[in-house]
Amino acid sequence: MRILIYSYNYHPEPIGIAPLMTELAEGLAARGHQVRVVTAMPNYPDRSIHPDYRGRLYSTETRNGVTIQRCFVWVRPQAGLWGRLSLELSFMVLSLGPALAGWRPDVILNTSPSLLACLPVALVKRWFRCPSVLNVQDLLPAAAVKTGLLSNPWAIRAMQWLERFAYHQANRISVITSRFRDSVLQQGVPSQTVTTLPNWVDTHFICPQTQGTSRFRQRHGLQDKFVVLYAGNIAETQGISTAMGAAQALAAYPTIQLVIVGERRRLADLEHMRQHLGLTNVLLHPFVPRAELPDLVAAADVGLVLQKQQVVEFNMPSKIQLLLASGRPLVASVPGAGVAAQVVQASGGGLVVQPENPATLAAGIVQLYRDRALATRLACQGRRYAETHFSLERSLDQYEALFYALTTAQQPQAQPDSLVLCGTRRPTIPDT
Repeated sequence: MRILIYSYNYHPEPIGIAPLMTELAEGLAARGHQVRVVTAMPNYPDRSIHPDYRGRLYSTETRNGVTIQRCFVWVRPQAGLWGRLSLELSFMVLSLGPALAGWRPDVILNTSPSLLACLPVALVKRWFRCPSVLNVQDLLPAAAVKTGLLSNPWAIRAMQWLERFAYHQANRISVITSRFRDSVLQQGVPSQTVTTLPNWVDTHFICPQTQGTSRFRQRHGLQDKFVVLYAGNIAETQGISTAMGAAQALAAYPTIQLVIVGERRRLADLEHMRQHLGLTNVLLHPFVPRAELPDLVAAADVGLVLQKQQVVEFNMPSKIQLLLASGRPLVASVPGAGVAAQVVQASGGGLVVQPENPATLAAGIVQLYRDRALATRLACQGRRYAETHFSLERSLDQYEALFYALTTAQQPQAQPDSLVLCGTRRPTIPDT
């Protein structure tokens, strides 16, 4: 097939949607499909276009068999509604040219956010007369409203209109949790068009490693420490201050060290908090290159997942799959009724504690610090669950099947033998 992926986050951005779309695109290309990606100049998470891509309106490159078409986006250093809007508006307008200039796709995969990208995708879909799949990674505008990013009634209504348009113009919708599916169905979308396909992790790239081999652990003098790692986006939904409060409660355990790896701008705020609280058991470090991620995770004894209390059903941190695959136990400070808690509990790979409560987070960490046998058991269970439910190969099979189902539906009825490709029948896709 010829597959067009529309996503403003892509390699070399190190976290979030970018690694997921990169692995999906390159995995499909490795299976013999032609794949091109329409994306933005890399800018996340520093909120500035990477030096190698500055000063250009467009660029095209090829990486691991994937054609990458990039466009300029207007990035503002401050987070917030206007910063997000300027980014999405510029991508919406400037991405249309590269999308139309390339070869005709058999199917389009559009990942959300962004919602505004559904407008050029609808035009591209109509121009090329091909089906599209909307991949829902976050529930907007619910996330923007509940985190306080969006409060203007007119803006909320506009976002809700865009949400409904995005859902109804797609031929199929893939969501990453069953709770997301329920929310999409509430928008009047036919149930047969919504498929639950969890996010994935490359379980060959992220796999259990011994701590003694971790260069990160050695560089920072952590050999004799019990390392509690938080690595990832530091946004409104996380409530990172909970971890800082837990570090204050853990001062009585001198060998427990909290390591926070994130965006430089956010780390500056945390450094002020660290100094104000007089914490000596907190290490703040900027993001490491993607290639060094396995080494970073290998430094940890425990991985942290943090969410605020109101983040119940509109956000599913991709770091959960990563930590499970790494063979590290989790302590998840997340709402008990939320999708993140459901995944952690189903995996058997970690403890779920009350969100935004430093005392309960500290208690969960101490429990694993004292009971190493429990920590080992949780780690092993989590790794097995990741291999079974979140492997990249499984997700490639599922997306390939979804695309085949759509492209076959666009063609005249084929004879049964035409369903056999290279001696292998096309994979089937679940209804939910």
